[in-house]
Amino acid sequence: VQLQASGGGLVDAGGSLRLSCTASGTIFSINSLGWYRQTPGKQRELVARITRDNNTNYADSVKGRFTISKDNAKNSTYLQMDSLKPEDTAVYYCNADVRRFSASPYRDAWGQGTQVTVSS
Repeated sequence: VQLQASGGGLVDAGGSLRLSCTASGTIFSINSLGWYRQTPGKQRELVARITRDNNTNYADSVKGRFTISKDNAKNSTYLQMDSLKPEDTAVYYCNADVRRFSASPYRDAWGQGTQVTVSS
C-alpha cells in the first residue's frame, strides 16, 4: 500500500493550507486515516485522525483550527488547516490503518511527508 501526500507549502501566519493524501495498492478496508507531524529533534505527533465510522480526534493544539475529512470512494483523507501559526511548521505525514485482504490484519502505512512552513 502506498500513500501519496500533497498540499504542503509556505504560508503566512493566519493563512490556510489543505493537505491531501491518497492510498493506493491492494486495499480491502481502511480502519482509520490520520495526519501526524514532526519537527527536527522531536517525536512524530498525532495531529488528527478519522475512523471508519467518522469519529475524529485532534491534538489539543489544533482543535478548532484544523479539520480532517475523508473520501471513502477515493481512499483519501484531507486536512484543512486554518489560522495557521508558526508553531505548526513541520513535516506532515499521512497514515492509514489498512487491511490488504479480508483475512489479513490491519497494518500501518505511511506517506512520504509534505513540508508545511508558516512564516510569522
